[in-house]
Amino acid sequence: MVKKIIRDPLFLAQKSVDAVEADKQVVVDLLDTLRANLDRCVGMAANMIGVKKNIIVVVTGPFQIAMINPVIISKSGEYETEEGCLSLKGVRSCTRYQEIEVDYLDQNFKKQHGKYSGKMAQIIQHEIDHCNGVVI
Repeated sequence: MVKKIIRDPLFLAQKSVDAVEADKQVVVDLLDTLRANLDRCVGMAANMIGVKKNIIVVVTGPFQIAMINPVIISKSGEYETEEGCLSLKGVRSCTRYQEIEVDYLDQNFKKQHGKYSGKMAQIIQHEIDHCNGVVI
């Protein structure tokens, strides 16, 4: 189900908790909401639809994938950039890393590990920040 985008910075600044298999519907709702906003969004975190769970979804080519309880385990190539966010107006400065490695659970709660670079790495970092209550 497509959900309303939360824009309250106080809510978005709260840290999320790990998701469990009972949260599968949140994953579906988050993917539905991302797909409904593809014209202006390349990633979302569950708190953007009002659920404080460590779930993100990102666009990769023609696909949208879910990452449940994502943890960055390695990062390199620090750089400064500016980002916008569907939940906030304007752009903000932030530090990102060119290459990251992430451990996460997929939509079926199976363990996954991925290496990402460039724009995809930046999107994942932005969404994980959301889960950690970091408002960019």
